[in-house]
Amino acid sequence: MKETFDPRKNYEKTRKLVGYQERAATLPRTYARLGFKCGLEVHQQLLTEKKLFCHCPAGRYHPHDDRDAEIVRHMRPTLSELGEYDGTALMEFKTRKNIIYRIKNETTCTYEIDDTPPFKINLQALDIAMEIALLLKTNIVGELHITRKQYLDGSIPTGFQRTGIVGIEGEIPLKNKKVRIIQLSIEEDSCREVSDIGHWRIYSTDRLGMPLIETVTYPDMKTPDEAAEAAQYIRFLCRSTGKVRTGIGAAREDVNVSISGGTRVEIKGVAHIIWIPELVHNEAFRQKALLEIAKNLNRRIADPKGWDIAFKELEFGYLESPYAPLKSAEENQHRFYAVNLPDFKGILSFFTQPGKIFAHDLSDRLKVIAGLERPNMLQSEDLDQTLAEEEWRFIRKILKAGENDAQILLWGPAEDMATALDTVRERCRLAMTGVPNETRKSFPDGTTIFERVLPGPDRMYPDTDSAPIPVEDEAIAAVRLRLPEEVRHRLQKMAEWSIPESAHRYILKRNLFPLLERIQADFDQDPRFVARILAQDMKHLEGKSSAPFSFSGDRIHQLFAFVHLQKLDREIVRAMLPVIYEHPNMEFSSVLITIQFSRFTPEAIYSHIPSLKEKFREINTSKKPDAIVHWIMGHLRKLALGNLSLSELREKIEKEAIS
Repeated sequence: MKETFDPRKNYEKTRKLVGYQERAATLPRTYARLGFKCGLEVHQQLLTEKKLFCHCPAGRYHPHDDRDAEIVRHMRPTLSELGEYDGTALMEFKTRKNIIYRIKNETTCTYEIDDTPPFKINLQALDIAMEIALLLKTNIVGELHITRKQYLDGSIPTGFQRTGIVGIEGEIPLKNKKVRIIQLSIEEDSCREVSDIGHWRIYSTDRLGMPLIETVTYPDMKTPDEAAEAAQYIRFLCRSTGKVRTGIGAAREDVNVSISGGTRVEIKGVAHIIWIPELVHNEAFRQKALLEIAKNLNRRIADPKGWDIAFKELEFGYLESPYAPLKSAEENQHRFYAVNLPDFKGILSFFTQPGKIFAHDLSDRLKVIAGLERPNMLQSEDLDQTLAEEEWRFIRKILKAGENDAQILLWGPAEDMATALDTVRERCRLAMTGVPNETRKSFPDGTTIFERVLPGPDRMYPDTDSAPIPVEDEAIAAVRLRLPEEVRHRLQKMAEWSIPESAHRYILKRNLFPLLERIQADFDQDPRFVARILAQDMKHLEGKSSAPFSFSGDRIHQLFAFVHLQKLDREIVRAMLPVIYEHPNMEFSSVLITIQFSRFTPEAIYSHIPSLKEKFREINTSKKPDAIVHWIMGHLRKLALGNLSLSELREKIEKEAIS
């Protein structure tokens, strides 16, 4: 008896064939066998008052529905000087997108909407960019040339981004290696996407034009953890200047991944560095899966160039399935097609990423290129078996399908179906060649989806509206004089001070190291205690507060100064901090009243020990030798706080109570 094809079994079988492992169980030698390479493009907004090429304010955001006007535009491809069309431009043209820009007068001018040439570059932004370029050990260019980098998804109304290389050929140190820097560029930020549904894509222009730097590394990272480590170092380096923006969207990473036999795939706009290891791990194995798919198809298909789909339009009534999207499509008078994929049996359910199969690639492209909102297709190797096998047999009969074929069902508006069929045909043909060059969108679970075709190498050309800008040696020397201490030196100092590594990230992320060093030096404080205040107590308070982080470092320094001047024990800082966090302008003397602090001499506090010792023996039956110490400490802690070191109090109690 012939065995029925089981998509779930095929998914598990192909997952093993690819050799997929969970990241935690994957050793560096596994990535070496894959030929794993990874590079970064780290984007960081600069903390300036104005935008990069106009005088609009930077850093002011509006709710998505708050606008003074809307502009609608359509992108269309044009021939290059060589008489060629860019592949990305052609793909975007196929989508037939209507681009809507929501404009707020406060943050937008005629430059943003491409009605006037650029103003002179923001010199404040250029100064910050040079500072970071020097920290990256790059060589500053002698003359800044502004170029145009094509952006064809509508995120910039001009269709290009103005950008200029500031420094080239630098390096950053990781724990076990150095990562080379290709370049640091200064550029204008793009719009914020509000939504992308069907053929309508909406952007807000408040972020458009804000100064941004892009740090590009060589593909020197050989494991996912190295990629995250490099991204963190660049992040800390930028923040060490105190001149970059923080918060959601202020820093974004694009991660480029390839393996042997694959190609460079760009994972775009990674919002959180902690996502990077899982994303690049899964991308490496996704490329391995696509190479296995290509190998299988080339064994089956003698003439890949002559391969083609077959399709037939159906009436919705052909199927008895109660599947809701089909019912909705019928009500909207959409078209309905059955498509045969010759020799693709077992390919649609082939593992590509955790929980994803090759069929998802088709569905993703139908959404992006043809504008068909998901769910937009059914396929014969559906892991959830949405349609009964009897209905698939009926479809195969209509299509005159062979035993080794696979089938999909598509539906959508009539005007989109030609593009949809062409999209399926194109992606299946690409499957025979291996890994397509593309940009992919990231998700928190470590998976990605198709976003667009990767732009070609000739996407940059000179900006005829911007004159070259000389970069004088004197200007570079002036910037070099005010460079902050290198991140690696700060890490070394914290290690020497025995500050736990768990605190390093928070301190560097918030650029709190200068404050830590200043408090330690000014008041002869134990740096471990100061780090505990900054990286534990303040972090805890921040987590409890609904307000964004804005607590002044100067206020913390003033608090330590007050405690030092009043000759209070340092532990009282931890008691005062929550009050100051909620009431930043409260006088420190009033804070002491709020926490009910009173002055006591050590002798006055110690005098309570004998009576407490007797009381404990009357009411407590615990056999633990240190129970009495904990009990007395609990009663005297409040009296001691600020007046006496708690460690000294404990020593005194142990000496008198246990004897």
